[in-house]
Amino acid sequence: MIYLDNAATTKPSAKALERASAYVTEKYYNPSGMYKEGFALQSELKKARSVLLSKIADESAFELIFTSCGTESDNQAIFSFARRGNAVTTVGEHSAVTAAFHELKTRGVAEPRFAPLEKDGRVNVQALLDMIDEKTCFVSVMHVNNEIGAINDINGIAKLVKQKNPRVIFHCDGVQAYGKIPFKLSKDVDLYSVSAHKIGGLKGVGALIKRKSLQLPPYIIGGGQEGGRRSGTENVFGIMHFQYAAEEKFATLKEDFATLQEYRELLWDLLDKEVYTRLSAKEGTPYILSVAARGLRGEILLHMANDKGLIVGTGSACSSNAKNRYSKVILACGHDEKTADGVLRLSFSPQTTKEEIVQAAAILNEIGRELARKMK
Repeated sequence: MIYLDNAATTKPSAKALERASAYVTEKYYNPSGMYKEGFALQSELKKARSVLLSKIADESAFELIFTSCGTESDNQAIFSFARRGNAVTTVGEHSAVTAAFHELKTRGVAEPRFAPLEKDGRVNVQALLDMIDEKTCFVSVMHVNNEIGAINDINGIAKLVKQKNPRVIFHCDGVQAYGKIPFKLSKDVDLYSVSAHKIGGLKGVGALIKRKSLQLPPYIIGGGQEGGRRSGTENVFGIMHFQYAAEEKFATLKEDFATLQEYRELLWDLLDKEVYTRLSAKEGTPYILSVAARGLRGEILLHMANDKGLIVGTGSACSSNAKNRYSKVILACGHDEKTADGVLRLSFSPQTTKEEIVQAAAILNEIGRELARKMK
């Protein structure tokens, strides 16, 4: 089976699983326990926090709070700070952000505003800035678009936002960027969400990175874990696996970036241009190539590919239960419904091989041509 849906989730690192196994079989204690074994686990969690944070941020300026996933991290950021006036985001965000912004209106706590996208999937920065005024309390812009792979200049956008309104809290969904593209957070970014299972970690672990000077109210209340910012007994096994997986991922980040750029372009070169149209820009993340078989159904192609041993996506896996047939992101990029209906998202990992890319292209060409003949 060839797996090209790594933007949805990645295979857990076997090496990290082996290293972390002791936290299931031996070090299974509660890290909040008053006994020495509990205290020891607290020290190990502190080290994991430091390792994960230091990869993208200055530890003297930022701190990291463990959560259950990227969605929880996004929700905590939004519902903690979007509490008055208006809040601004983009139409291309993950549903964890867009649904939460719509909920702000339902709760009557803040007016949600949605900035448009450029054709390549990046936010229209000027339109975003035009939506910010003296009543804006919160702005959220994703780092890497999970459907089309566009990369936003987060540090640059955050700086412009702060120049427009210094009181704004700036948040970024970094789930598709962390461990995949080289960057460091600037002082203008207040909050940044990450997730373990996008980089070879386990599902059920995420983190919210915050500027230390920012007072973050708790989102889940209970036993006061994570310094009172996120209650619930920490998933020590998952957190330690996250640390080990991140160490592996960042060790080869630049090499992986270059290799997957080559594979992404190879796959596009091999695809039949009479069937497929490219949606992802060359300047986007090398981990995602979105294409469209215009006039065909992407969902049908997905199942046909699956029958031939190829797993691909059609967009955000978290939106697969959505009522809307067409991706709001693809439509927001200016594509029509026929294009949006035929989208396939092909996403890679460092474990993807060149041979798999060649085989995947052959399968996609075969099923695309077959379905096109049937549709005539």
